[in-house]
Amino acid sequence: MTAFKSDFLNVLQERGFIHQCSDAAGLDALAARGEATAYVGYDCTAPSLHIGNYLTMMMLYWLQQSGNKPITLMGGGTTMVGDPSGKDESRALRSLEEIEANKESIRGVFAKVLRYGSGPSDAIMLDNAEWLTKLNWIEMLRDIGRHFSVNRMLTMDSVRLRLEREQEMSFIEFNYMVCQAYDFVELSRRVGCRLQMGGSDQWGNIVNGVDLGRRMGTPQLFALTTPLLTTASGAKMGKTAQGAIWLNADQCSPYDFWQYWRNVEDADVAKFLKLFTILPMDEIARLGALKGAEINEAKKALADAATTLLHGEAAAKQASETSRQTFEEGAISENLPTVEISRAELEAGAGVLALFVKAGLVASNGEARRQIKGGGLRVNDVAVTDEKMTLTLADLTPEGVIKLSLGRKRHVLLRPA
Repeated sequence: MTAFKSDFLNVLQERGFIHQCSDAAGLDALAARGEATAYVGYDCTAPSLHIGNYLTMMMLYWLQQSGNKPITLMGGGTTMVGDPSGKDESRALRSLEEIEANKESIRGVFAKVLRYGSGPSDAIMLDNAEWLTKLNWIEMLRDIGRHFSVNRMLTMDSVRLRLEREQEMSFIEFNYMVCQAYDFVELSRRVGCRLQMGGSDQWGNIVNGVDLGRRMGTPQLFALTTPLLTTASGAKMGKTAQGAIWLNADQCSPYDFWQYWRNVEDADVAKFLKLFTILPMDEIARLGALKGAEINEAKKALADAATTLLHGEAAAKQASETSRQTFEEGAISENLPTVEISRAELEAGAGVLALFVKAGLVASNGEARRQIKGGGLRVNDVAVTDEKMTLTLADLTPEGVIKLSLGRKRHVLLRPA
């Protein structure tokens, strides 16, 4: 391990955030002086960010805790272009109205992790639409485009991999790296930003910004990336059979968020405690050393700490108690995720396959059938054996709900409305 002078890099290294850094010694000196203003960009492609974004938010959190200044950059402009990184085909172009709606939906999550204000280390939020949408095309080509080598651009993973697979890349996507690089230069000029952070898939784009800054006369800029996370079994972090784990409570309830962490693989617990909680390292070492059945204590601590940071202590305690009631007492907790269904639909008899899809427990009727064959679906804690089964008002529990379960750990209540 490298011994850094700055608390910022020491914490990131100790917790496993550092993958690549363009000039670690230079960045270390800057951060030790409390002069490392840094940004992460977040495109507005969905109404919520996800766990992958949560990782970079934690980097900004530790930056702020070390006395440096974080910037959350909303990608109002870059979302109009679409980042080709990691994509086999062009992203769908979103309307300006959709981008604005997504932007507004995303904004609130950052204040749960970062402190915003006008102080030296207070976070600020900017939007690259402010400058990207005002660029004159010819001036952009002369002043910015001339600094880019097409030969080098073709070697970037986001471009090269698409071309090697003989999959089309549009001209607009090809320009994404130019827009992102210019963001870095603009932020350096406007607010003295010297560091851009992101996932390792963004390394090429970030280094382009460092190089563009050098060519356009900014102070030295720095790049820092975090590893792209996979679980111990090799799956992509934050992905489940039901889709991404979102950060907005209206897209992933605090209970479901808590359950995600509670159910991680044993081998991932210590790593995720370091990355997704602010628990002290000695406590993480204690929890990470637990084996056998005791590992469940560590998983609950992970779930509590990660959920408290994002959704607050009250939501984390409620999620924990709901889980305890559901699994230890076998009770139907009113705090389980709930999906409304029309009373008329139940009066007529609703197909069990469609209801599990409606509840979000499975993605399709076909998946529901496969789960039934494996004994994975339950209604009111009784295994479903007939895929043609229908549920009616007679299936309502005394609490007035129908409990649908996928395995032992995922439950949704159907409530007639």
